[in-house]
This record gives sequence, C-alpha cells and structure tokens, in this order.
Amino acid sequence: HKARTMIHVFALMLYIGAGEDKKLISDDMYFRKIESCNYYAEQLIKSFGSHPNNDPRRAYCIPKTVDPAKEQIYY
Repeated sequence: HKARTMIHVFALMLYIGAGEDKKLISDDMYFRKIESCNYYAEQLIKSFGSHPNNDPRRAYCIPKTVDPAKEQIYY
C-alpha cells in the first residue's frame, strides 16, 4: 500500500457580497505558484467588477494541501 503524496498549493477563493451576505462562490482552483494564483484573482475582479446589484467581489489566494492525483493544479 503506497502512501499518497500531498502537496502544498494556493487555492483561489472568490467571494461575492459583504458582511452577513458574503458568499463563497469558488474555492476549487489550485495553483502551484502564488504569482499565478494572484494574477487570476486580480483578473477575476477586473473582469467582473461588481455584481449587477453592486455586491462587492473579493478574490484571494490561500495555502492548502491537496492530493495531486485527485485535483487539477494549474501553473
């Protein structure tokens, strides 16, 4: 029985809304490099700006451990 190798990645977290109305809408995009994750976080905010009802959007990257055999990991 071979042990699975877990690796550290950066997960892009995308939220919409603020305060009690803040909702996580994406947390399953993983990147090997923080620079790549930050780039896509910035592009998501630039591209989509605010939601039609002016809810703010937030995107940022957090470290996470995942199994590379089970998750898509971007560079």
